[in-house]
Amino acid sequence: MGEVGTEEPYLGYKFKVKDVLTIAILGSICGLDNMKLIYKWSQADRIKDFLREHFEIVFIPKYVQFTNILGNVDSKQLNATFIKWAKNLIGEVCGKTIAIDGKTICSTVNMYGKKGAFHIVSAYVSELGLTIGQTMVEQKKNEIPAFRELLELLDISGAIVVADALNCQKKTAKAIVEKGGDYLLSVKKNQRLLFEDIDDYFKLEPKKFDKCTKIEKNGNRIEKRTAWVYDDFEKTDEMKKWKDLCCIGVIRTEFDTKKGKTEELHYYISSAPLTPENLLKHARLEWGVESMHWLLDVHFNEDRCTARDRNTQLTLNILRKIVLNLLKEYKTKTGTQSPYSGIMADCLFDEKNLLNILFLLLTLDFVSVLLQN
Repeated sequence: MGEVGTEEPYLGYKFKVKDVLTIAILGSICGLDNMKLIYKWSQADRIKDFLREHFEIVFIPKYVQFTNILGNVDSKQLNATFIKWAKNLIGEVCGKTIAIDGKTICSTVNMYGKKGAFHIVSAYVSELGLTIGQTMVEQKKNEIPAFRELLELLDISGAIVVADALNCQKKTAKAIVEKGGDYLLSVKKNQRLLFEDIDDYFKLEPKKFDKCTKIEKNGNRIEKRTAWVYDDFEKTDEMKKWKDLCCIGVIRTEFDTKKGKTEELHYYISSAPLTPENLLKHARLEWGVESMHWLLDVHFNEDRCTARDRNTQLTLNILRKIVLNLLKEYKTKTGTQSPYSGIMADCLFDEKNLLNILFLLLTLDFVSVLLQN
């Protein structure tokens, strides 16, 4: 009897790991947000015929076996394969923005409390709307080393890695540069000395900063964003500790709504020679990874996932991101204006639409590669 994660593709007598992963991916593309629904979908006569005809899936295990197989997939191997597949899908990341951020699976807070909750750190190419890798840790405070662990798995050559203040760490900045990327890190008072140095420069010498302003109107809200960048300065002792620090930046965001006006000030450091326009662009793109987290919750109810096993949670998270990547690429290649929910509904009501997505993108190369590595 072969084990998942070995070259032997069977677990049990006649059930293939590849088949279970394929069914899970196909069902998720149809918008089914949990294993019970996906399994029930796979048991319909027309779906059985569809799976047999197009994917040569003859035997589907009972539900308990189905979930056991999925839970025993080597999530580390699955993640490594996902990263390889995403790299082939995206190609070069040079010049692009990679946003890295963590997300706590809310249901695991109820299961284990905040100290034992599962936290997944993901890397996202913001310009393309595609995820390129992830790793899981217990507790948000472990995100900092997990961030660097994820960097080791990725190709970030020539990209700008953006991250929030939690990950504004000297070791992280050094790791990004040594991997061939540049960093743009948000600075808050958790890095007190650095924060105060930037604040002093901005207050004492604002005229030396290059400046750019953009105004956007969304409904009844007007947002004015002004960026300042300064790259011709004498580094303080604290600044010298940050690998290849090239420039410092400030963004002031002003909101004008019916309730009145508010203002926020954000400080940044970067190893790249940014213009104010570049700073506005890349800082804004940091929020792309948050949109991916939102999609996971909206379309797959991830925050309500009740799987108690860490390995299963990570496996399901990866499968959902495969689906989001596929749908995004499908929208890009076809130019369709249909929302994700519309495409998923089309696939659920007519499985032939699944073939349009899969054959266009050669999706099943992914599950084939999984068992070859």
